[in-house]
Amino acid sequence: MEIIHGLSTIYNILRPILDILILAFLVYKGYELLVKTQAIQLVKGAGLLVLLFGFAYFFKLSTLQWILNLIAPGLFIALAIVFQPELRKIIMRLGQTELFHINAKQQMSQIDAAVTAADLLSKQKRGALMVFPRKINIKNIIDTGTRLNAELSTSLIVTIFAYDGPLHDGAIIIQNGHILAAGTFLPLSEQQDIRKSFGTRHRAALGISEHSDAVVLIVSEETGAISLAYEGRLYYDLPLIEILNSLKKLLGDQNPLLQEGLEKEGEHGILEVR
Repeated sequence: MEIIHGLSTIYNILRPILDILILAFLVYKGYELLVKTQAIQLVKGAGLLVLLFGFAYFFKLSTLQWILNLIAPGLFIALAIVFQPELRKIIMRLGQTELFHINAKQQMSQIDAAVTAADLLSKQKRGALMVFPRKINIKNIIDTGTRLNAELSTSLIVTIFAYDGPLHDGAIIIQNGHILAAGTFLPLSEQQDIRKSFGTRHRAALGISEHSDAVVLIVSEETGAISLAYEGRLYYDLPLIEILNSLKKLLGDQNPLLQEGLEKEGEHGILEVR
């Protein structure tokens, strides 16, 4: 009985802490989701409306309360219409995000293979798109291409993109050391201020980075420039050492040998953000 009583006491002590931790985690994830979909303005609008209601109630402003009660349903409908694209993104992310998934580090070899292949393709002026999914599931994108589930290698990436085969125009999806699919179609970016010289490849890379948390490695067919896209931004014409460090940070990979081999080549690189 004493043991049960002791366990009950410990549980009663830990319960509020656990309650607060779970609530804080959910609030954090909700905020992170809103910020990534740029829907924070929707929250600000709803918060302002709640403050107006509270102000009118506290100071007993009956006329203002009556007006707010009258127009509130219409305001919420108007907000839903105005922020429809953002709401759609939130719903998509809620359906795709694995909130409680512990993201295991991706295999070291996949960054070696991708960066080496990008360098080779850049020298040949052959375009390429390599997508690295993270927490958000992009099965709908994978389904648009040809399923491969092949072990990743530099030669396979070069084979897909270096020749005018049926898969070279789309993107490959790389995860856990495998190419899940090739020839996939990515959504084009909704941004209006993209540099006019950027073609469909860069717009598609930006597009998938806007709809998910994927990291995209791009090789330009016109200039041979190697770029990265993630979190709705394009980092254009990066040196290989910058590509390597960014991928290590974003995907959690470590490869000091590859970094040492690229340090001299990337010493004088200039970062351009678009």
